[in-house]
Amino acid sequence: MFGDIMGMMGKIKETQQKVEETKKRLDSVLIDEKSSDNLIEVTLTANRKITNISIDDSLLADKEMLEDYLINTLNKAIEKATNVNEAELGAVAKEGMPNIPGMDMFK
Repeated sequence: MFGDIMGMMGKIKETQQKVEETKKRLDSVLIDEKSSDNLIEVTLTANRKITNISIDDSLLADKEMLEDYLINTLNKAIEKATNVNEAELGAVAKEGMPNIPGMDMFK
């Protein structure tokens, strides 16, 4: 029984380490999103850190339109990054979870 618990704890610790490694790797996974007319482009990591924003000069004359473009494009990019992030981290967590009866939250 004690050996089972120690083995399970080791497996959980190993999974936590893999999750941290995956988070670091996701810092190098870049998500690009453009507005439908390509006037704004944003780049962020799969950990949702913005690394670049490019704005076409034509948008600089209309502050409200620029703000709308930024909000829409950033929200789409964040959604994509979140999907990649959750899929990657979920796969690591599911793979590493010990098989405990009644604990099927990652299945």
